[in-house]
Amino acid sequence: MLRRALHGPGRPQSSKSRSKLHAIRPKSRVATGCDPQFAVLKRRQVSRPGVSPLSSVAAGYLPILLFLGIALGLSFAFVVLPMIVSRLTGAHRPDPAKLAEYECGFPAFEDARAQFDVRFYLVAILFIVFDLEAAFLFPWAVTLDFTQWPGWVAMMIFLAELGLGLAYAWKKGALEWE
Repeated sequence: MLRRALHGPGRPQSSKSRSKLHAIRPKSRVATGCDPQFAVLKRRQVSRPGVSPLSSVAAGYLPILLFLGIALGLSFAFVVLPMIVSRLTGAHRPDPAKLAEYECGFPAFEDARAQFDVRFYLVAILFIVFDLEAAFLFPWAVTLDFTQWPGWVAMMIFLAELGLGLAYAWKKGALEWE
């Protein structure tokens, strides 16, 4: 088989060409990665009819897609299905007494639907932004040995942008509570 792979079918191999081939070929063909038998096998594996390389890559994502499908199915079964069943089986007759607020057996003293101050939302959004900064900062600090200067420069740019955002929020009064 080796002779066919190197010389082609039907070509006789003389002792002279065999000695030339032996002189050119390295001692360990496997170590250099130039084994002709391996190359022939590799070509056969890649060029199988009916199987594209894309389908083998897509097969690697099959467990993830299966997990997502099961998660979506369970979330539908536990959230949407009970709402549909209760709508179909229960009586739906709204009444002003049913829609009134009820708290601990006492009638409501005032409207329970009071609006929150916008400052609560601003503080919550700022907290989320700077909490995400910490979430990015910890993995960067752990992998600083691997990322070295490019990682350090990228993180300094990221921190500078967040510092500018904090200065802007401070100047606009988002952190003041009066």
